[in-house]
Amino acid sequence: MTPRAQTAETLPHPLAGKRMTGAEMIVQVLVDMGVKTIFGYSGGAILPTYDAVFRYNDEHRDADGNAPIPLIVPANEQGAGFMASGYARASGLVGVCMVTSGPGATNTVTPVRDSMADSVPIVVICGQVPTGVIGTDAFQEAPVSAIMGSVAKHVFLVTNPDRLEATMRTAFEIAATGRPGPVVIDIPKDVQNWVGEFQGTGLLPIHAYRQRVDALVASEISPPAAKSFFEMLRESRRPLIYAGGGVVNANASEALRRFSQRFQIPVTTTLMGIGAFDTTEPLSLQMLGMHGTPAANYAVEDCDFLIAVGARFDDRVAAVPEKFAPKAKKIAHFDVDPCEIGKVKAVHWHNVGVLERDLCQLIAWADRHKITTDFGPWLTEVADLKRNHAMNYDRTSALIQPNYVLEEINRHARGEAIITTGVGQHQMWSAQYFDFRQPRLWLTSGSMGTMGFGLPAAIGAQFAHPEKLVIDIDGDASIRMNLGELETVTTYQLPIKVVVLNNFGDGMVKQWQKLYYQGRLSATDKSLHRKDFVKAAQADGFDYAVRLDQKADVPRVIREFIQFKGPAFLEVIIDTEACVYPMVGPGMAYDQMITGDFIPSRTTVKDPDAPGDNSMF
Repeated sequence: MTPRAQTAETLPHPLAGKRMTGAEMIVQVLVDMGVKTIFGYSGGAILPTYDAVFRYNDEHRDADGNAPIPLIVPANEQGAGFMASGYARASGLVGVCMVTSGPGATNTVTPVRDSMADSVPIVVICGQVPTGVIGTDAFQEAPVSAIMGSVAKHVFLVTNPDRLEATMRTAFEIAATGRPGPVVIDIPKDVQNWVGEFQGTGLLPIHAYRQRVDALVASEISPPAAKSFFEMLRESRRPLIYAGGGVVNANASEALRRFSQRFQIPVTTTLMGIGAFDTTEPLSLQMLGMHGTPAANYAVEDCDFLIAVGARFDDRVAAVPEKFAPKAKKIAHFDVDPCEIGKVKAVHWHNVGVLERDLCQLIAWADRHKITTDFGPWLTEVADLKRNHAMNYDRTSALIQPNYVLEEINRHARGEAIITTGVGQHQMWSAQYFDFRQPRLWLTSGSMGTMGFGLPAAIGAQFAHPEKLVIDIDGDASIRMNLGELETVTTYQLPIKVVVLNNFGDGMVKQWQKLYYQGRLSATDKSLHRKDFVKAAQADGFDYAVRLDQKADVPRVIREFIQFKGPAFLEVIIDTEACVYPMVGPGMAYDQMITGDFIPSRTTVKDPDAPGDNSMF
């Protein structure tokens, strides 16, 4: 039930009129919003609310002694923010993070910005110094509104306790509606200690925001617009769907699959859109972009009608906008955010609205008008691209290739496990070599590219889906950013499988240095040469902690690792020279894609020796 729907209820809240502290009201609103898990770290300015959580749980335990709203404690607040994000990404619900003032709040800046960049709905509740000393540089004070205002979807500072309830409900509404995103609530300690009557209903009067959301809901595809879309489709011979994370966020994956199947249009997804379309389906081209599959990128080069669905033409996909989809005579764009239309690439047709409904309406319109399509020759070309330019790597090497390890894990996961990643080469290999049959199985930091995301996100995802297999694929450099969360895994006895692909350094940066900086490994060969990850995992309570360094042992060890019943840790010593291919270099178009030594290319491209016009990392 949405917060706005709750206010329309005629029956009063059973606790309406009861006198409560502000902290108790915070907890009661969380319960009313359906929150099942809180991730956070305590501290002085948030103690009243932490105590209220403790008392609520103590009074409402079930017959087995389980708390209704457990509070999960990480190693640090950044971990808590990423756990809330992982929970939200895996469940589609709003994740909740609760931290103290000052450094507690500032440690969540990165996960807040990460959630904003990837349109993830979380609510971050920050304790704040008492109202009367705000602005005096009091102990553990930080200007949360000023800091978070530029990285969050919205920030509230609650100085009027009478508005605390309404602010809490409104935060959930803003986080979950329209284009989802993070909302921060800064609550002074005296507001938490204040005592007043609980209303059980009410929202803040954010009329302009609600008008925009209502307009979005009301913005259905008109018959003339539908007719125009299908005229473009009828003229097309090589249509291609380019689907992004907006499909997953809108819970529109099933509608996208129906749309693709109904008209027999191939689908490629962005990094964030992975899982929106079943990667094992014949119509799937998997990921496009800088490290996209050759078949996907070649299909983008060849298509004559590009249909962008919940995607934003970001720089990792359309680095050179004028050269992106160069043969596309028409481009259509579906999105929830009007700001994305025409921002990067001009389009010929667009619709801003509710994605699932809009795709279903187009299918219904086509059914009523008996529209049929025949893209047989194009589908044959796509099948040939997938067969002739398949992903590949050095399968004869005596060294362990990361691709081989991920292929072997994928055999056990079968496209049904939740895969989280850090950021770097391991992230791209995972995107390339894992299958995903459903959405919300692929959790990664896309736009921000935040190292250290994978492990805490896996923890959040496991709490969201305790029944699922959750695997964190990480790198030696990425996992050290939040290495302390290994102990969180074992503290809560989460059966998470943690894989560290160890190439002794910052592999992705080293790859760029080799390609564009004549191999000068400035500060990238420094890291973790002496780190014994297995001993670290054992010290943090992992009963299964193994180092894999022999290629012949890969199948056996992977099987034992996946089948282990509890938390499991696996360090794999991979080829330190392994690179991620394909690669579309900075400032390059898809026809300049480098495919490496083991993937057939349809063009001759020499490895660049200098950055292109756009040298964005």
